[in-house]
Amino acid sequence: MIRLDITKALVSAGEVAAMENKVAAAQQALENGTCAGNDFLGWLHLPSSITAEFLTSIQECAQTLRENCDTVVVAGIGGSYLGARAIIEALGNSFQWLTNKGENPNILFAGNNIGEDYLYELTEYLKDKKFGVINISKSGTTTETALAFRLLKKQCEQQRGKETARRVIVAITDAKKGAARTTADKEGYTSFVIPDNVGGRFSVLTPVGLLPIAVAGFDIAKLIQGAADMEKKAAELPFAENPCMQYAAVRNVLYQKGKKIEIMVNFQPKLHYMNEWWKQLYGESEGKDGKGIFPAAVDFSTDLHSMGQWIQEGERTIFETVISIEEAEHKLLFPSDEENLDGLNFLAGKRVDEVNKMAELGTQLAHVDGGVPNMRLIVPRLNEYYIGQLIYFFEKACGISGVVLGVNPFNQPGVEAYKKNMFALLGKPGYEKETEAIKARL
Repeated sequence: MIRLDITKALVSAGEVAAMENKVAAAQQALENGTCAGNDFLGWLHLPSSITAEFLTSIQECAQTLRENCDTVVVAGIGGSYLGARAIIEALGNSFQWLTNKGENPNILFAGNNIGEDYLYELTEYLKDKKFGVINISKSGTTTETALAFRLLKKQCEQQRGKETARRVIVAITDAKKGAARTTADKEGYTSFVIPDNVGGRFSVLTPVGLLPIAVAGFDIAKLIQGAADMEKKAAELPFAENPCMQYAAVRNVLYQKGKKIEIMVNFQPKLHYMNEWWKQLYGESEGKDGKGIFPAAVDFSTDLHSMGQWIQEGERTIFETVISIEEAEHKLLFPSDEENLDGLNFLAGKRVDEVNKMAELGTQLAHVDGGVPNMRLIVPRLNEYYIGQLIYFFEKACGISGVVLGVNPFNQPGVEAYKKNMFALLGKPGYEKETEAIKARL
């Protein structure tokens, strides 16, 4: 199992123990469905409720895409792509996409920005590819995703023909309503449902994440098993042994002590998008009502050469959570060099991962000495099973932490503000009053 080390969090055992009643009450409110946002608790027991038949339906669709595509574009934004991208990049070969010689399709992502150059370059890249599309949108009207899907749908039909396009375009959307559902039914696309009671940032263990992950060639059954095992432990373990409850408790103790920024740290480049997924999960869940820890992220040791100075000696409003991978998947020894001009022969024969581990330990000691509280999340290996545990750990701890904070962890009312302004500026029908109001401000 993954483990949480809070011994260097710079909080006392008494301070953590004092949070037990609040954390236990929050956990119970989630289980009983009595917390704010209780209509979005479908993620809570999702792993244990997934059936073998459901996974088979996902795997069969994935196999169709794998047999008919060398490239699959996932169109989605926020929770509709971050979870899948986090897991695919954590488990995949960092350089396969450069060769396109793997047995699995390359997975690309679109619909998460409105960059004209990005979309132009993507459509140019796809011109000689046998590509398919997974369109992920509850409504089908999210601007970034809808724009990308229009382009991709048209190009796929032109390059591959209507019939083939119908087989290699998949919709993941609402069960009954919305533009994406209407299009899927009209065109005859294979489709999967985004459950009504699962918000986007909690949706990685639904078809939203499972289908792209399966297309990429990873074992979604093991992913779900890891999540289900963590679900069970998180529900049954007592407070002192429960990593989800402990993480939520320490975060809230630190927040009360003026630590307003949490920095998620990894020493494994493959976890960059895991950090990005975590940032949305916690930022969108806790950042409301004038409250919430600001979620930031760094990739070490890379960012030690850019952000390390600020973390070491800047304003003491931060704490760190480090995702530490115990065992690398490959072995590479540091070579000896006869001239030794860089003075690194003392490392000859050591595994590169050992050097990385000492960088991790040295950084932790330095930052703690500099007054930065540090939690360490220990993951045995980067594989489907432990990634499944990690995903559920963060989800459950997020739900508990948000309830303890006193907010609704499952809504995101602030996300709509920029959309209203954007639509008004673009002259969308129905936004005439907003357009006039904005003109008066400019």
